[in-house]
Amino acid sequence: MADKIVENIRKEAKRILEEKIVDIVIGFEKGTLPYTASPVFIENPDDVDKLIWNRYCHNNLAVYLRNFPDKKIGIIVKGCDSRSIVALMAEKQLTRENIYIIGVPCEGMLDKNKLLEEFGDNPPIEVKEEFLYPSCQYCEHKNPVIYDFLTGEPVQEKEEEPYPDVVEFEKKTLDERWKYFQEEASKCIRCYACRQACPMCYCEECFVDTNSPKWLDPGIDLPDLQVWHIIRAYHQAGRCVDCGACERACPMDIKILWLTRKLNKDVRDLFEFEIGIDPEKVPPLGTFSLYDKEEFLI
Repeated sequence: MADKIVENIRKEAKRILEEKIVDIVIGFEKGTLPYTASPVFIENPDDVDKLIWNRYCHNNLAVYLRNFPDKKIGIIVKGCDSRSIVALMAEKQLTRENIYIIGVPCEGMLDKNKLLEEFGDNPPIEVKEEFLYPSCQYCEHKNPVIYDFLTGEPVQEKEEEPYPDVVEFEKKTLDERWKYFQEEASKCIRCYACRQACPMCYCEECFVDTNSPKWLDPGIDLPDLQVWHIIRAYHQAGRCVDCGACERACPMDIKILWLTRKLNKDVRDLFEFEIGIDPEKVPPLGTFSLYDKEEFLI
């Protein structure tokens, strides 16, 4: 199945480059380390043999789309990547006609750290689902929600509770939740890898870099670390597609997803909204309606 998908990816990428439908194709090539694949940018049709697809293609390639404002782009996406594209279109950051989407049905990406710990550099041919990244374990959209060409047959979508981890976390007391947040935030070195990996963190100037007004002091004092993670999560409320790129990029292995997933669950429960499905609908916190619910008002 994987070999057929790779064949279809290469064939379609070559076609759209040769026919000048796109100027560049963004995909994956073999990584230099075990269990990795690296983003690759192909402009020459003769280079499409570099393109691969496997269960280590975990990067959300939608993060690169805004880097080529004057080009028509082909991009290889799985379900979460496609939702990021829809979300960016909803926020008027992308134009649909400038993007050619090669969709790949996704069975989930494998966690390289778990594999290295369990198997070293020699993984078995068949790998159990317990080695999936957390974001993939809870994924509701394995198939691309938008595409121009689909490389294989759609896979079965999950129908279980989409937020079992958040439901479990909500059972903790407020003190337990706060202690957990403090412990995770204290690991942060403010490298901003999470921000750079996220397609939805596209502000030209992030609030942490603003000097007028100045929101945060430089350094890694715990209160500043907490503010950074809280405000970033709030900015992602109803906008995060749960791709897990932020958590995977973190060099300190900080568990970030639980916070954004909690906010996504709240937005879904309160506003019946899910990001990345309809390019005509913007997130509830990015718009205003006279009919917004106002139960919090006295």
